[in-house]
Formats: sequence, structure tokens, C-alpha cells
Amino acid sequence: MSRVKNKRCAILGAGITGLAVARFLKDAGAEIVVFEADGVTGGLCRSDDVDGFIYDVAGGHVLFSRDPEVMSFLAGLMGPSNLVRSERNTRIFFRGRYVNYPFENGLNDLSAEDNFLCLRGFVDAFYKRKYENPPAPENFKDWIRYRFGDGIGDLFMDPYNEKIWKTDLKKLSAAWVAGRIPDAPVDDIIKTSVGITTSGYKHQAIFFYPREGGFQAIPDRLAETIESDIRLNTRVNSIARTDDGYEVNGEKFDEVVSTIPMDKVYSLIEKPDPDSKKAAESLDFLSLATFLIGLDGKDESNDLCWIYLPHPENGPCNRITYLSNYSPNNAPPGTTSVLCEATYREEPKDMDAMADEVVTALDKNGLIDKSKLRTLAWRKIPHAYIVFGLDFAKKRDKAIKGLRDLGIHPVGRFGRYEYLNSDMCVRAALDTAAELIGEMPKPKEMELGREFTESVYADQNLSIGPTKAD
Repeated sequence: MSRVKNKRCAILGAGITGLAVARFLKDAGAEIVVFEADGVTGGLCRSDDVDGFIYDVAGGHVLFSRDPEVMSFLAGLMGPSNLVRSERNTRIFFRGRYVNYPFENGLNDLSAEDNFLCLRGFVDAFYKRKYENPPAPENFKDWIRYRFGDGIGDLFMDPYNEKIWKTDLKKLSAAWVAGRIPDAPVDDIIKTSVGITTSGYKHQAIFFYPREGGFQAIPDRLAETIESDIRLNTRVNSIARTDDGYEVNGEKFDEVVSTIPMDKVYSLIEKPDPDSKKAAESLDFLSLATFLIGLDGKDESNDLCWIYLPHPENGPCNRITYLSNYSPNNAPPGTTSVLCEATYREEPKDMDAMADEVVTALDKNGLIDKSKLRTLAWRKIPHAYIVFGLDFAKKRDKAIKGLRDLGIHPVGRFGRYEYLNSDMCVRAALDTAAELIGEMPKPKEMELGREFTESVYADQNLSIGPTKAD
């Protein structure tokens, strides 16, 4: 029997994680209230419509998951006919030429000298790991050389990551990335160096995107059955533990699930543990400026998904995404949309000037034709990327424990400061809901999307096996 039946549950934040938790709890018989400070749902998965261009305001998202339950749930939630299938076609813009992605699988696209430097460095690093068996470095800069060697580190990995993280790479932990980047076989690197094509990362080799409404369509679909329980434009001002539960903004609840950034939520809690509060408020993050560039004209030969821009001469953005290639409904007929992303620490003083800098740099590099500019818009995302400092794990664990000790359930990318993509936010929501509910039946959407997932996995030679929830 559901442990939340007839209980009042407060969910703080109406991003994809909060909406999913809320939906699962309501299906289990809970009375829910979702508090959302913004006037719309979606959080980091929100999309806007600007002059007919659909704009994923926190950067380009795609729908795919190696977790079969999550993939099945999302496919069943959306309905396969409402999804557009794409094959990943991604490049790195490097010294005026396109290099295949990932960089180590595009060495033959480099000049002969750069190709040699990267190959020699990679092979040296590979044999050093194999025969000398050194311990994996703790900091990110040294880990890059441990894994990829000096050439790839100097030419691509260092400048690209310095551009994103705005931090000395020696001050970043390698722990967050060590399990996320697969170790490329040395044979594959030698092959690509001499011009034999290799596939590189198979993850997201195929992905999906909502046919209508941008990525916002997913949180919109999640919200359909709980719309009356969502309070938009309602900021959480106080959270207090009581003898028999909690008060949120003075209103009584039995359970509280928080997706509010941990560095912010502690300021709302009455009498938090001081050390936990200090740990949470010292967690580091980056903000993001995104720019929508709408262009007249459609180049039918351009089937690119996104392009990485590692160098300062490429302008302030580290990545551009062709959202008009994700769905035919993301841009007006005969037009192209380009979504550009630039991280920042200090808030830009003049966003219009920054937008002009972005357009000018992309035009100068031949990536767009500014004479065809039709629409230009920008957004700022205060919490976008988690910065994994050397002492990050210790501080995060302390902050999470402080919330858990109060009986509050933190979940989500910034709710727990975990590097979660949108699919893993759904997994985190499933796990949190199961913890609260007890024996949680699988959502009906999982069965609705299972056949679709099986066909997609078969197409990519992936197997459907046990997941964390099992």
C-alpha cells in the first residue's frame, strides 16, 4: 500500500524533476502542491517561442536514455509519433576546419602536424597507463593528459574546458568526468589518424526530440494531469520543521521534496544545521547566456546537430546547436535557427552587446551569414552548470545530509548538485518517488513505450537489462 496516500506533499520547483516526482506521488494517492517561482513550468528544460522560432532557453536538449525504464517512460509519455528521430552529426570547429566528434576520433581531419602530435600523445598515454599503471590523477587537467596525452590536451581539451568552466583545470576534480567519457581503444585512434572512419561515442548516436513545442513539450506533458496542483509565480519564502511535518510558506505538509538549488534552499529553512548550510552555500556553479539566431534561408545540405567552438577567436560561445534540424516545427518554413551557449561567472553588463559579439564572431568564422539575420534573442540562466572543485564531493555530501536529517528530500541537478541530464532527472524522480511511496507500481507510460525502446535499443545494439529501480 502507498505510504503517501492522503498525505500532503510539497514539491519545490516545477522543472522536469519536480513535475515528474509530483506526477508519481499524485498517481500514488498523495495530495500535492507544486511551488514554482516562475510564471511557467519547465525549469532548465523550458522552451520559448520567439517570432515562430522555438528556443530551448537553457541550451540544446535531446531525448535519449541508456536507462530502458526512463526511455520507455518518456517514449510512452510523449507517444512515438510525436518524436522526431535524428542521427547525431556533430563537429568541432578547429582552426577554421571541421573535425569529427569526439576529437580523438577526428584526428585525420587535422593538419598532418597536429594529427601526429595528438596520435603520439595518445599512444604515449595509453602505454604509460598499460605498463606503468600510474594512479589516475585527482585533478581534471592532469587527468586529461593521463587519458588523452599532451597533444589532444594542449590542442583541444584544455582550451575547450577552460572556455566552459572559467576555472583553472587543476582546481577541478576529475571524479565527475572519469566515468562519463569512455576509454577509446588505441586501435580506433590509430585508424582515425590514418583516415579509417570510427564511430566514437555510441551514446546518443541516435536521439529524439519533440515534434511540436520544443523540449518544453516534455514538462508540458508531465504537467497535464497535475496542472491544478501547480502554483506558478509562487516563490518559497520559508520552510519549517514542525512536530508532525512541515510548514512551507506557513502551510502544513507531511513531506517536502526540494529541487531548489541547495545553495539557495538553506536560506529558506528555519534553524538549519550551520555546517551543512555553509557547505551548501560554498558549492560552485556557472551561469549560462543563450542566444537564439534566426536566419532567413534553409541550407538543405546542412544536417549538423551541434558544433563545439573551443577557441577564443570563435567568440564567447562554446557550442552552437541547429535546433531547426531537430524538428521541422522549430523554425518557420525556409529559415534556420542557431542556438548559441556561453557560460559566465560575472553577469554580462550589456547582453545586447554580447549578442552582437556572438553574431559577429560566428559570421567572421563563416558559421552564419549575418546579412540573413531575421531574429535575435537572448536569455540568462543563473544556475546552469555544476563546478566540480577538488573538495566538491565532501561539501555536497554534507549539504545533502543536512537536508536529509531534516526529513527533506533533495532531488534534481541542483536540488542535489548532481550532473544529471534530463533523462537522469526522470530517473532521480522515479527513485525519490519510490522512496516516499514504498512499493511503487511502474508508471503505465513505461509499458506504453517499451516496444518503442526495444526497437531503438536493437538499432543501436543496446540491451534492455536491469536498472537501479530493479
